[in-house]
Amino acid sequence: MKAEKDSPKARTISQILLLMFLGFFNSGEVLAVNMTIPNTLIKGTVGGEALLSVRYSSFSLDLPVIKWQLQREKSVTVVQSIGTDIIGTLRPEYRDRILVFENGTLLLHNLRFSDDGTYDVEISITDDTFTGEGSITLTVDEPISRPYIDMESSSVLELSENVILNCSHENGTRTTYRWFKGGKPQTNETRFVLSPDQKLLTITRVLMADDDIYSCAVENPVGNMSSLPIRLTVYRRSSLYIILSTGGIFLLITLVTVCACWTPSKKPKHPPRKPLSRFYDRSHRSPINTRDDVLPKMTEHNGINAVTSLYILQQKDPSMDDSSSNSIGSPSELDNPPCYTSYPKYTASLTQSPGSPTCSTHRYT
Repeated sequence: MKAEKDSPKARTISQILLLMFLGFFNSGEVLAVNMTIPNTLIKGTVGGEALLSVRYSSFSLDLPVIKWQLQREKSVTVVQSIGTDIIGTLRPEYRDRILVFENGTLLLHNLRFSDDGTYDVEISITDDTFTGEGSITLTVDEPISRPYIDMESSSVLELSENVILNCSHENGTRTTYRWFKGGKPQTNETRFVLSPDQKLLTITRVLMADDDIYSCAVENPVGNMSSLPIRLTVYRRSSLYIILSTGGIFLLITLVTVCACWTPSKKPKHPPRKPLSRFYDRSHRSPINTRDDVLPKMTEHNGINAVTSLYILQQKDPSMDDSSSNSIGSPSELDNPPCYTSYPKYTASLTQSPGSPTCSTHRYT
């Protein structure tokens, strides 16, 4: 009977203790700020906006104290407010770019690359013992422009070495690259080598099977773009396409060969005509100076020294036609040599040699 009487009292005591424990636990909830963050990673673009969204709950009716900081070597205070009223003066880089909402959410306008980083938020209420804390990471990137494939030539010969395809683009940050051959992703293989950043695709040795369509895709945190497909044409070395693909080289070799073999025609140079005198010597055909005087030969006649006849070459009258002086070795001149006039000092008989002219005149003193 006594045990049955004590059991209701024990139950009552245990219920009282449970209620006290639950009340103490509930009072702990009231003294804390509960904060939730829907998205811990926000991707923003240069010049755009970023909304760092948070939510909190509290039984207190007081306004919350909100503080946002950017993690650096030394934390930078972005903004601090009571409710939506900003406390103090904003830093110059954040002026006119900050907006704080009642639930603690932060809005950043006109994003810059310097805004990239991790933001810490604290929300506290005077009546609450515990402060709500959280972190959000913001990335700021530049949108990607359409990429294009840059290569030295879209036509190559079979077995060519190291054909490089470069996936190029003008704008974009934090980019990653992917290559496609015939619409299928291309990875590192024996003959296909990707650079560490996968921007370059190198075909170490081209085969006929590499004749296909190639494209590349570029991605970053704020978007992705694909290049226009480009075809790589591979020609067999034994086909007629070699001549077509190397037509420029063939033409250059042809021109060089023609230039090397061609020599300009040279006109024959005639030897200069030597001026010929009107008169020639009969035996040697050499010109006779019209100004030369023939010296008389000293002879002895009857014991008395006598001077032979003095021959004077008669000059042509200048009034004669000059055209006769241009005729060389005409028969009239060669057959009829010039005549000489002799003036012997003493009477002498001249013996005429056979074939000599008989036009000499003798004067006796």
